[in-house]
Order: sequence, then C-alpha cells, then structure tokens
Amino acid sequence: MDTNGRSGNLFFAWAPTGYVLVERTGEPPQPGTEVEDGDRRYLVSKIAPSPLPGDRRMCVYLLPA
Repeated sequence: MDTNGRSGNLFFAWAPTGYVLVERTGEPPQPGTEVEDGDRRYLVSKIAPSPLPGDRRMCVYLLPA
C-alpha cells in the first residue's frame, strides 16, 4: 500500500488511442509474461516504480503481443 492508501499495481498499456494507465490488484506479472485484457494480449516488457508522484506502487509496462 502506498502513502495514499492505494494497493496493487499499475499497468501502462498500449491502446489504439494511445497509452493508458490502469490500476490493478494482486501481484504484478513478471517480465516476459503474456497477459490478456479483454480481447487484447500484451507482453510484460518491464516493471518499474510508478510514474505518479508519491505513488509507491510498481508499474507494469505492457507492449502488444
């Protein structure tokens, strides 16, 4: 949980309209893992600290698979 009471992690994913930042619960998937979101499949490219100021959650960077 970060200092603002948020838990989980963030997904930074490609979408046809541009990248989106989405909050997710649970443990982040490992780099190299494929994940699904609806009808889209992504590859976890890296895990890094959240890009949001003061947010201690991890951010999972996703690329289209």
